[in-house]
Amino acid sequence: MMTMLLVLTGAFAVSVIGTHLIRRYALARNLMDVPNARSSHVVATPRGGGVAIVVAFLGGILALWAGDAVDARLVVALVGSGLLVAAVGFLDDARGLPAGPRLLVHVLAATWAVAWLGGLPPLLLFGRQVDLGSAGHALAVVGLIWMLNLYNFMDGIDGVAAIEAVTTCAGGLAIALLQHRSDAAWVVPALLGSASLGFLLWNFPPARIFMGDAGSGFLGLMLGVMAIDAARITPQSLWSWLILLAVFTTDATMTLIRRVQRGKKPHEAHRTHAYQHAAHDHRGHRQVSLAVAAINVGWLLPLALAVQLGRVDGLTGLIVASVPLVWLALRYGAGTDRAS
Repeated sequence: MMTMLLVLTGAFAVSVIGTHLIRRYALARNLMDVPNARSSHVVATPRGGGVAIVVAFLGGILALWAGDAVDARLVVALVGSGLLVAAVGFLDDARGLPAGPRLLVHVLAATWAVAWLGGLPPLLLFGRQVDLGSAGHALAVVGLIWMLNLYNFMDGIDGVAAIEAVTTCAGGLAIALLQHRSDAAWVVPALLGSASLGFLLWNFPPARIFMGDAGSGFLGLMLGVMAIDAARITPQSLWSWLILLAVFTTDATMTLIRRVQRGKKPHEAHRTHAYQHAAHDHRGHRQVSLAVAAINVGWLLPLALAVQLGRVDGLTGLIVASVPLVWLALRYGAGTDRAS
């Protein structure tokens, strides 16, 4: 236990100090995110701070693996896929990459993770386990690709992506504890939450540095991998994780659907997410990012735990969790140019 606490503390410290060093480097080299017509910020800000999250988490997970605290298959899934996505995100941040090569790496990373996890576990639907077989494994790959991309899409205002990671990981820790596993599975979401919290100290509104694609895609993928891993132990855990992530998945999905309906290119940069419109309407990022935290802790976490404890069916819980979020997305004009 003491070793795990030291690793968690170390990850937080590495993230805080690493973000500071990256910020200094970015300022010295003029690696700045300059506002444009699609931006939600108005001041040029250093970028690339998410690399500190990557280093802190992967370093911590390797330290835990060396101490036999976590399952080796999960470590290989996380480290292998995480390095691929972080590397392509870093290159995209630094010099820009076409959509094709990025997608290819995303497919490779997601396939790697699913293969090492043994595919998608059976789903629990209304009390019955349903094994989707090969179709389920393909669905898991697509789901991970969507998760890492939507997390990138949702990293558009100060603090929101890091707050989502911290609160979701807190819920994931609680789910792991309720699983009564023989291993220390709780430490994995705790580790990612610690690394994200260290970065959040620099990214909380008004942000002094941005996460960048290297960090946002990495976070989305890591959260998705942890969700699949949790479902290997208790099938209802996948639904619990999906509930925890519902703010991001609902906004991103509704925005994508409505943009496609309007004839827009799915990969085209924009600022038409509901959370971006909300930040515009409420004239600040802080209120919206804190509202996301409040929804996650006050609404989604209790539902996720109820599903985990078997008091609510998983699919039912996800629908109940998502309905007001869909209403909010529509209320704030997700996928429209209302606030442009």
